[in-house]
Amino acid sequence: MEFKPAPDVKTRLLAIQKKLQIPHINIHRIVCFRSTGSRSRRAQARIWSFPRIWQMALNQPPHYCLEVLSEKFDSLKEDDKIKVLIHELMHIPKTFSGALLPHRGRGRVVINHQSVKQLFKKYKA
Repeated sequence: MEFKPAPDVKTRLLAIQKKLQIPHINIHRIVCFRSTGSRSRRAQARIWSFPRIWQMALNQPPHYCLEVLSEKFDSLKEDDKIKVLIHELMHIPKTFSGALLPHRGRGRVVINHQSVKQLFKKYKA
């Protein structure tokens, strides 16, 4: 698998944050990559955590890596790309701690097609 920086994805993230006003997400600490050669069957993008122990070991604040899988993501329509990125951003907790939220949490936001659709509707408004 090969990774390359994805400045176009970062530009989309900036637009999403500006329109949705998501104050807990520090876009400047999300590094975007485009990968090729993935064997994933379903994933179009992935968000990677930066666990606290690594933050301490490297003396760095929380960061995230957002990877788009070129073979799946690049062929999507623009609206679908935005939905995929909204979905990935929803995995970032309000604490921006470097951890990730699961799709279903106890009493937390559920990350599914419906919740992404709601945020996308707000993005388009």
